[in-house]
Amino acid sequence: MYPFSGAAAYDRAITVFSPEGELYQVKYATKAAERGTLGVGIVYDDGVLLAADKRVTSKLLVSPTLEKLFIVDEHIAILYSGLVGDARVLADYARDIAEQHRVLYDEPISVGKLVREIAKIKQAYTQYGGTRPFGVSFLVAGYNAHPRLFETQPSGTLLEYRADAIGNKKYDVMELLEKEWNEGMGRDDAVSLAVKALKMPLEEGEELTPERVVIAYIEKDTGVRFLSPDELAKHLR
Repeated sequence: MYPFSGAAAYDRAITVFSPEGELYQVKYATKAAERGTLGVGIVYDDGVLLAADKRVTSKLLVSPTLEKLFIVDEHIAILYSGLVGDARVLADYARDIAEQHRVLYDEPISVGKLVREIAKIKQAYTQYGGTRPFGVSFLVAGYNAHPRLFETQPSGTLLEYRADAIGNKKYDVMELLEKEWNEGMGRDDAVSLAVKALKMPLEEGEELTPERVVIAYIEKDTGVRFLSPDELAKHLR
């Protein structure tokens, strides 16, 4: 079908499987998501938090315009790694789904249902010609009856975690989370662990600043709340 050999024979169309059973365009989208800046999610005793390194690369950049975390509903937030344009499109799609659910059922959407809708649209873009997969991974955090944390991948895969990471150095950070996460930890302990994780990919001479870091938590009665610059500075010290 294609006059090429090796991977080049199978990465020209999204719907063609390689002999190893891979969809190369999905594989490439996953690589794009893994190249993004690090994001961390942690479930603790009273809630769940999301933390990310925005990696402000220029003093000329207005850092608040560099979004890493999107509020979807008053009780759900999304943190992404990968292509910001793809993330914005999917975040708007998630907001529409959450709003439609409120209008139709007069109640907030469950975190699990919203994540399934996001994963469904991601998977749909892996099987039709003329489209490409979304090059973005999500951490979706929310609170219904209890705190929940999900990861969605470009392939449409979704998994629930107690603590998770996406982006650069994901697997190194996962080892740290597996060692240091414990059930029943409080919010301050979770923030400290998140900050420790965000410092792992830093190169020599780099440091985290309140302008560079975004941390938000969700608890039963708070909705989505961001840590202030003063609170961030305290934890970064």
